[in-house]
Amino acid sequence: MPARGLPRTADIVIVGAGVMGASIAFHLAQRKAGRVVVLDRSLAGQGASGRSSALIRMHYTFPAEVALAVKSFEIFRRWKEIVGEPGDFRKTGFVRIVPAQEVDRLKANVAMQRKLGVNATVIGPKELKAIEPDWIVDDIVAAAYEPDSGYGDGAGVANDFLTRAREMGVAYVSRTEAKSFLVQNGKVSGVATDKGNLEAPLVVAATGVWSVPLFKSVGFDVPLQIEYHEVAILNNAKGMKPGGCACIDSITGTYFRSEGHDKTLIGSFTGPRGFNPDDLPQRASQDSLGELIEAACKRLPALERAEVVRGITGLYDMTPDSRPMLGEIPGVADLHIVAGFSGMGFKISPAIGLVISELLLDGKAHSVDISSFHPGRFAEGKPIHAECEYADD
Repeated sequence: MPARGLPRTADIVIVGAGVMGASIAFHLAQRKAGRVVVLDRSLAGQGASGRSSALIRMHYTFPAEVALAVKSFEIFRRWKEIVGEPGDFRKTGFVRIVPAQEVDRLKANVAMQRKLGVNATVIGPKELKAIEPDWIVDDIVAAAYEPDSGYGDGAGVANDFLTRAREMGVAYVSRTEAKSFLVQNGKVSGVATDKGNLEAPLVVAATGVWSVPLFKSVGFDVPLQIEYHEVAILNNAKGMKPGGCACIDSITGTYFRSEGHDKTLIGSFTGPRGFNPDDLPQRASQDSLGELIEAACKRLPALERAEVVRGITGLYDMTPDSRPMLGEIPGVADLHIVAGFSGMGFKISPAIGLVISELLLDGKAHSVDISSFHPGRFAEGKPIHAECEYADD
């Protein structure tokens, strides 16, 4: 018997109310897709979405990723008009730095991105220094620059999408954990939760780092590794330029962006793997934060005089090719996975909701071709390889 508040039936169930699940719910509601129910083990945006560094940029090496980022950027830029909430997109500009041996790849990627509608250019160190006078640029041959990009707020995006979806009729059930999927004759028939069963002919699990045990219940081995990350927030040193560009820097192995006008956020590309998502460390290591800041100071030396405000911990759901799994899983009809974003999910979440709604309702995504991201590709030995990938993609 379902608990009070948990419906008995739905047309579509979405498991997970982070940026992905909420975006899917919003786009389904726009299409008047019937009775849509969103389940979350906690509260909307309190998982990985609430810990996201939330960069908004379009520099990718695989065209389908770029197309998803472009479509998402259009939504971020017109948030009030499309979603109906004020939004929190901060335009700062974005810079991508690679080592000298990868500059030709960077130039090819920018050319590809421009064909797909990205406002991006390749700039030299003198141009970069003019944009960001606090940065050290002596080791840079060329960089990619997106003047229109910036950052947002992960929890805010999840809650905005879900708020509007609920206004359009979507049901949201919080603090309800999906334990397994219900399957009949090779087809999904609902979700078993810790508060009872919810029957539905279509189920989407946007469950990130919690996907592995959930899909194991139906015999699908989700190829995810859980990677631990720490992020530092610093008060800017006196005299630092406020609101500087967001940056992904392969030379220092760090990324950083403004946090408001008086703070800087710093993160790293990689972290240790094998973590239990239900046992996430809540406090960042002071030693790790020190190493992170030291690396970022090679690009932005003024951070040596900055004060650490706090550390943030989080987890990435990493796939073997560091790209997401989107769509119906092998072996169970109408059961879909939306996971494995490998740290890049927030910035493409608006478009993910759109294309998954198309996949569910039309049988195929048509705004962006997402067939390359199908969940069975690893078992088939067909991971994604971009033509001009970077070594740290």
